Amino acid sequence: MNIVYEKKDLTYLNWSHIRSSSGTAGTFLKSESNLDGKKTYYKLSNFDPVRGIIGHECVNEIIVDRLLTLLGVEHLSYELIHADVEIEGQVYSTYVCASLDFKKRGESKIALDDYYTANANKGEDRYDFCSRMGWQHDIDIMLAVDYLILNRDRHGANIEVLRNARARTLRIAPLFDHGLSLLYSCMTDTEAEKFDVLEDRRCKNFIGSYSCYENLKFIQDKHGIFANPLVKSDKDFLFAGMEEILPNVFINKIWDMIYGRYQIYEKL
Repeated sequence: MNIVYEKKDLTYLNWSHIRSSSGTAGTFLKSESNLDGKKTYYKLSNFDPVRGIIGHECVNEIIVDRLLTLLGVEHLSYELIHADVEIEGQVYSTYVCASLDFKKRGESKIALDDYYTANANKGEDRYDFCSRMGWQHDIDIMLAVDYLILNRDRHGANIEVLRNARARTLRIAPLFDHGLSLLYSCMTDTEAEKFDVLEDRRCKNFIGSYSCYENLKFIQDKHGIFANPLVKSDKDFLFAGMEEILPNVFINKIWDMIYGRYQIYEKL
């Protein structure tokens, strides 16, 4: 599975801020290493200078990684690593999220919001622009996924365009960055218990409205989005090995969210 329980020493990593426009409190830190020619990207959950690492966004990445594997959706794969990290001279024991580079040889990346600004026709909205570029199916999949996980942070830099100038190819990057989804805003069991998993909450979406539910209206072929169905027995796969990392109340509520929203989606 994609969890490393044996604690690693990652105190050599230097951390910097991640761009975020979600309006969330706290700090999200990232780092990278390039050992033996292999670049690895690291992310931390919500960091508070007083309380330390208080969030569980890294665990969310693994849950969504597994969900997209089940549904047959192309995405960036993550590894959850138990590690010591050093921030501002203080060592913290936590779970770190690690991933590799999804660019192919010869590709460069640009945020979709920047690419849209530079290339959209006058008056062309963002969804229509993506459709004209040949990315409608990719965006439809993204909209459906973001509804299932209640992604609050699909801003224009959390969608990337990959281009190879020599080969003259242009594509949307695999889905990535799902930490600010599910129950990320709940810090206690009580908050998780009270969280309405089917409520249509305001989300930061580059494409469409602030409502992930309303954005489903863009999808014309709703039953051609996922390659595989989601079934009740998939819960075991989604949360395998997380019993010591995530409280049971979170596990059960997150499953209720994903499966409940999937059932609503299937009935549209």
